[in-house]
Amino acid sequence: MKKYALLFIATLTLSLNSKAQDGFENILLADKNDATKLMQGYFAPAMEGFIYSMNNGWFHTAKVHKVLGFDLTIGLSAAKVPTERELFNLTALGLTSISGASSASTFAGPSNSTSLTVTRNVTINDPASPANGQSQNVTANLTLPGGVVGDLPLKAVPAPLVQFNIGLPGKFEASVRYFPETDLGDDGGKAGMYGLGLKKEITDWFGPLGKTPLHVSLLAAYTSMDVSYGIPNQTGDITINNAKAEFNLSAYTIQAIASLNFPFINIYGGLGYGSGNSSLVMSGTYEGNYSYNIAGTSYTEKIDLSPPSNMEFDASGFKTTVGARLSLGFFKIFADYTLQEYNTISAGIAISIR
Repeated sequence: MKKYALLFIATLTLSLNSKAQDGFENILLADKNDATKLMQGYFAPAMEGFIYSMNNGWFHTAKVHKVLGFDLTIGLSAAKVPTERELFNLTALGLTSISGASSASTFAGPSNSTSLTVTRNVTINDPASPANGQSQNVTANLTLPGGVVGDLPLKAVPAPLVQFNIGLPGKFEASVRYFPETDLGDDGGKAGMYGLGLKKEITDWFGPLGKTPLHVSLLAAYTSMDVSYGIPNQTGDITINNAKAEFNLSAYTIQAIASLNFPFINIYGGLGYGSGNSSLVMSGTYEGNYSYNIAGTSYTEKIDLSPPSNMEFDASGFKTTVGARLSLGFFKIFADYTLQEYNTISAGIAISIR
């Protein structure tokens, strides 16, 4: 079960790692304010997509289990990034050290990279240079990597659904999503996840409905995921040592749900609200190589780079879900579709007792 969940997290993590090898860390060559804007513009669709995915798949029926009845659900939720979020507008960011293009691919966009030029004004610290101690414009080439949407399942941002549901007294049902922090690959990458949900069936509040196949419930749920990986040491336009990127994500949802439960098939749906936030933290040492020309001679200036401060992302909005579940005794197969900013497909299987 744990390997199944990690498969989908590993997909995103390894895609992030491939972008590190392709050069997303070169964004740090820009001045710190511009680097922060570029990082946020590039990664926002991935972080938002993950939030929308994590908030889905909490239910496939409104009917709660009897006391100590349970089910184990395994599946996948995938949030489709809107077409307009596949690119981001560089000119609208107010960049001061970047030139060369007006737009670029986001993490969830096409694979095309974007070539930019960084220009910074620094004080030269090189005794061998005639400009030593003087203010000088220096330049570097910065290539923004393309997106990885083509490498992701269903061309959407995925999140695993590994969940245990158990019936409680008072027509409550508790849900738990959990696996411990686990190593991914050989680059120091790790991932961990947990979530808690509570469902309360309120069918009896509506009198005669209790004698029909219709069930109505209220649901509240929270999910947290931490993903980290090591950025390989490298030399070149930028020198990197002991670097790491960490993503911390939290998602919350409240929903009113209903289902028509028949012997072999359930039709279910929900109305509600989802919200969440995530952060990106980079650590390590980074040094950039910049060039400048004096009297026809080219010189190189090395500059220590600091990664952007903690970068925050958030997503929220109302959502509508409709789905169906096929019952084959204890074995259930379900799929649903959620209309929200990032429309989301969820599907999976469940083994259900009582």
